[in-house]
Parts: sequence; structure tokens; C-alpha cells
Amino acid sequence: MEAILSAIQGASVESTFTIYDAMVDAAIAAILGLIISLTYINTGKNSKNFSRTLIILPVLVCIVMLAVNGNFGTSLAVVGAFSLVRFRSLQGSSRDIGFIFFAMAIGIVCAIGELPLAFIVTAFVCLIHFALYIFKYGEKDMEEKDLRVTIPENLDYNDIFDDLFAKYTKSARQIAVKTTNMGSMYEINYRIKLNNQKEEKSFLDEIRMRNGNLTVVCGRCDVNEAEEL
Repeated sequence: MEAILSAIQGASVESTFTIYDAMVDAAIAAILGLIISLTYINTGKNSKNFSRTLIILPVLVCIVMLAVNGNFGTSLAVVGAFSLVRFRSLQGSSRDIGFIFFAMAIGIVCAIGELPLAFIVTAFVCLIHFALYIFKYGEKDMEEKDLRVTIPENLDYNDIFDDLFAKYTKSARQIAVKTTNMGSMYEINYRIKLNNQKEEKSFLDEIRMRNGNLTVVCGRCDVNEAEEL
């Protein structure tokens, strides 16, 4: 207990840092944030606002860590504040969350003055992202699509589209069925792989003829549902 108390008291002694040192650390964090942002832009789908945020985030984390340096109570408060941060404007993917942690980690490393380590970690992680993107790691199922079809309640959804799936798809599996429109209709969710992407319109047209021209939605799986982390 005495050792813990002495460690807390030692951590409560404020360490001094100059404005010049803080600005240098923040500038390095901004440069590394730019590198992270460029990596994010060039290794997959990207958002303009999120790309800009990745440049600013390391700077903010660095400045906050420098401001609370040596104050144990304030440090705990900052950790709690960071845990409450939610990026709610868009539903983030696991890739976006990974880049958020990447940018925050670099900001923290810059704040403790380990600038060479910050450069090395940034270069190493960015190279990993580029390697995964170039070799298309984990993209073998990118051709799989999410198909949502609405049918009237008087139709049997078990095998209504089996002949169309046999004609147009490599594989098709039913994921879920739910009632909609006060129980008067069914919405069926499938995972499909088309034989030929150019036949998608013909495939959907035949489904519309079968379901009475009700709603049909076909798109990439990562667009229609949240990624599992």
C-alpha cells in the first residue's frame, strides 16, 4: 500500500515542459497524422471528413496528454472522457475504428517525447495496411451480395425463388425472414453470389415479376449491415 501511495504522489508532481517542446511534439503528431490519413485514403473506401479527422486527432491527443502530464487525477478524468467519445455521424467499420486507435496511439507516443518510436510505428503499421491492400487479404468473399425481397403473405417463401437462384447464382442461402407492413408481407434476406454481374438487372426483373413488383434490394454486404468486430 505504501508503494502504491508513493507512486501516486510521485505521479502527481507536475513535470515542466516548454511551449516550444509542446508545439514540436504537436507538429510531429500532425505530420504523422497526415501519413495515417493518406494511408487510410489509399487502402480502401474513405470518407472526406474522417480523413481530415485522422490528421487532427493525433494532435489533440498529444496536446491533452501534455496538458495533464504529471497530474494523476486529471489523467484519470481524461481517460474517462476518451472512453465516452462516440463517432456517431456514420456507422463505423472495423477498419475505421482501427485507424482511430492508430491515430490516438501515435498522439500518445508523441506526447511522451518518443518521436523516433512514433515514426517507426507509423511507418510499420502503414506498410502493413498497404501490404494487406495490395495482396487483397481477406477479400475472397467480396462478390457475395445481400438480397432483400418483399413478398405478400400468401406466397410460400421457402422455395419461391429456387429456380431463379439456380439460373443466375453460384450460391444462395436464406439468412432471415421477418414480417413487415403490419404482418401483411414478408421480407426475406438472402446471401447470393451471381454467376455474371452483368445479369443482375435481369435477375432482379424476374424477381419483381415473381413478387408482384414489391421492394427488392440488392447490394454489398458491408453496405447493408454493420461489420462484426
